Amino acid sequence: MISLFLDVLSTNWYIILLFFIVAVLYSSVGFGGGSSYLAVLALTGLLFTQIRATALLCNVMVVTGNVLLYMQQKQYNWKKVIPLTLFSIPMAFLGGYLRISQTFFFILLGFTLLFAAITMWISNKVVIKNSKTKLNLSKNAGYGGIIGFISGMVGIGGGIFLAPLLHLTNWDTPKKIAATASFFILVNSISGLIGQYTNPEFSIDWTLTSSLLITVFIGGQIGSRMSNQFFTPSQLKKATAILIAFVSIRILIKYLF
Repeated sequence: MISLFLDVLSTNWYIILLFFIVAVLYSSVGFGGGSSYLAVLALTGLLFTQIRATALLCNVMVVTGNVLLYMQQKQYNWKKVIPLTLFSIPMAFLGGYLRISQTFFFILLGFTLLFAAITMWISNKVVIKNSKTKLNLSKNAGYGGIIGFISGMVGIGGGIFLAPLLHLTNWDTPKKIAATASFFILVNSISGLIGQYTNPEFSIDWTLTSSLLITVFIGGQIGSRMSNQFFTPSQLKKATAILIAFVSIRILIKYLF
């Protein structure tokens, strides 16, 4: 078992190192880094089915602590959160269960990462109003269902889609939106994983994935104690946006042309 772990470490040391760096930097400014993990995995030779499952497991590891913290702070308005997740959970399961081709997956991933990069770059320019919109159950359910379905197919939690949408629609306060996005990522990552697991084509390298989960956990613990010693949230967002945009364009060029 130890020899197998050492072999994985020596073969995939650069992936583990990148995951560690991302975890430390992102957790130091209160972020999860899920899109960056997915971008790193997309540049490896892993099967796309393994990429989806590994990314979702890392999502669960990253955001679980955030959700528990927000619960302690009583940041959840369950009357608004439940409609968002009520339909997103089964749709994330369906998205994870569907059999899709490798080409379709990477094209969808390329556009998803490109959207994430653009969102990260312009997010600081979005003006958030103090007013909050009235509760609209049908809209919340629709938002959650569509985002959940796409998230299950790609292997993300959906926060990169949900948070900007909620900010632009003045859904609630920034703090409550952050809390809602964390909970949304957690439940949809779990649902998407279950959907993928029930798919006959499901596959995952548990030795590598376990190493990455341990790496993310350790890096996150270190980063959370360093608190903004490397970059400000704005600087990290812009640097990550450039990286993710590069990866997304490279993926789209390869699979579209």
